[in-house]
Amino acid sequence: MNVSRVDHIGIAVTNLDETIKFYEEVLNIKCHGTEVVEDQKVKVAFFPVGDTELEFLESTSPDGPIAKFIEKNGGRGGIQHVALRVDNIEEAIANMKEKGYAMIDEKPRYGAGGAKIAFCHPKATGGILLELSERE
Repeated sequence: MNVSRVDHIGIAVTNLDETIKFYEEVLNIKCHGTEVVEDQKVKVAFFPVGDTELEFLESTSPDGPIAKFIEKNGGRGGIQHVALRVDNIEEAIANMKEKGYAMIDEKPRYGAGGAKIAFCHPKATGGILLELSERE
């Protein structure tokens, strides 16, 4: 498995519009678009910063994973996951499983921005929700 860089940091927020306004108007970092990922029940805003991205996530459903994360976090947002860029997602999943690490995703799935993704179980990564991400 080859990890080339931090792909993005996923940050859960309660109000995506307010977050976009803050980062654009106060920090002068431009949003490069938003996207709804229906199967993950999330709306995402992308903020490229250098070679990585800040990915802000707002739940589109009270039973979505971001809504549950915010609820567990006392109603506040925060860093929800860290994504690492890999060259080959299938190989990365196989490598993790081969070494005995639990995966949430046994097969790649569609992620925001056209990425193929798979999440590693936090119990296998010291409590961090780690996403493996392959982009073309």
